[in-house]
Amino acid sequence: MPLRPADLTRRKQAGLPITMLTAWDALSAAVVAGAGVDAVLVGDSLAMVVLGHATTLPVTLEEMLHHCRAAGRGLAAVAAHDPPLLICDLPFLSYQCGADAAVAAAGRVLKETPAVAVKLEGAEPETLAVIDRMVRSGIPVMGHLGLTPQSVHQLGYRRQASDPVSQERLRRRALALQEAGCFALVIEHVPEELASGLSASLVIPVIGIGAGDGCDGQVRVTADLLGLTSRQPPFSPPLMQGRALAVEVLGRWVREQGPAAAPRPATRPASPAAPHC
Repeated sequence: MPLRPADLTRRKQAGLPITMLTAWDALSAAVVAGAGVDAVLVGDSLAMVVLGHATTLPVTLEEMLHHCRAAGRGLAAVAAHDPPLLICDLPFLSYQCGADAAVAAAGRVLKETPAVAVKLEGAEPETLAVIDRMVRSGIPVMGHLGLTPQSVHQLGYRRQASDPVSQERLRRRALALQEAGCFALVIEHVPEELASGLSASLVIPVIGIGAGDGCDGQVRVTADLLGLTSRQPPFSPPLMQGRALAVEVLGRWVREQGPAAAPRPATRPASPAAPHC
């Protein structure tokens, strides 16, 4: 049976760790599903990993839908009877412009892709109202606090909640997301003590990235773990040098093909003789 959002809470209650990896197409989704991951996130990190943008901000809802459909096909190919939970990020400005637009965007994810849940960032009053509206509309929502990449121009990529005041603010926001109906919460790049404390105090699972080992689960950008990206965040070192390995192997194949033959000069048909007068 496929995993559902409520199953993550049951895993937490049973003391079972939760694993989540990102995917951006059929190939990457098949790989992470084959590894036995619990949940697959089609993250807006694909804006940087796949589309070559400097931040996550430029990716559109249409692009997220396109990649989520592709990831769903990859999951179906290798895990048709027992697929992991598929979650799709809502991109920047798809949920910040009012509840009607946000519900419409999230509804498209559930209607037009195999995803069964969406993820969004922040816990501002407007965002909490949007989450409440989505949940009441039957849309499962995963929250995201700490380092929120869609706020890069405001917060940067530095570690968040490093002082007591900001830590207490994050605790209040995490509780507010739980009360608004989120089924799980991603906590990114915050002190380990803060994240482990949230895991202990919240009913919903807390899934960490750069937040220590005391969370209920862990999520990573798959391309970072495989060493495919040119730069990895400090809290997600590569498990292998995939980019260098691929260049080496493919370069060896290119060299095995032998020296390139000199191109033949193009031949031009002879011009017809000029008619005599």
